[in-house]
Amino acid sequence: MMKIQTQGVHHITIIGADRQSSIDFWEGTLGMPFIFDQPNLDDPNEGHLYFDPGDGRLITIFTNEDRKPDASAVPESVGSLHHLALNVSQATFWQVAERLDARGVSHSGPVDRGFMDSIYFRDPLGLRLELASYRFEPPQGCRHADVMIAAHRIRVDRGDRNIERQHLADAITELVERRQHSLSGDRSARNPY
Repeated sequence: MMKIQTQGVHHITIIGADRQSSIDFWEGTLGMPFIFDQPNLDDPNEGHLYFDPGDGRLITIFTNEDRKPDASAVPESVGSLHHLALNVSQATFWQVAERLDARGVSHSGPVDRGFMDSIYFRDPLGLRLELASYRFEPPQGCRHADVMIAAHRIRVDRGDRNIERQHLADAITELVERRQHSLSGDRSARNPY
């Protein structure tokens, strides 16, 4: 038996309401360029809108002009989507609450996750969204996941409850020492003062 190896999220498709409310939210609120649309190839009564969430991948929305927005919370049960998390920069993150407030959108306010900052709110159709911002940049040639697994191991070794900034900093140092060569025979910390 062999694994089916994935290589990232290809796209996420959400059942939307009408076309314009989808464009107004995904592009007009979240700034995702509306890159193309076509009929839903599985249902001729629906449209299929495509948005770029910022990484070149896709978020797509099935639309139907007979469906109207319903802000009731999307049911959360086993097998359901709890929330969709979207990446934002730290510069943008610290503007989110004010920008949601300007639209009258209820939100959680900034939430400290140790390795990232988060803010939660619901879209006009009741789907819980998270705007998340990492508190670190991975070293050249590494991914966020590389830093996270190294920080996790450091956290576990130290018996700490969750990943915090010091675990991230130490993970970044470890990755740099492991991946980037140096002419120094001793790369330990020193005090030249």
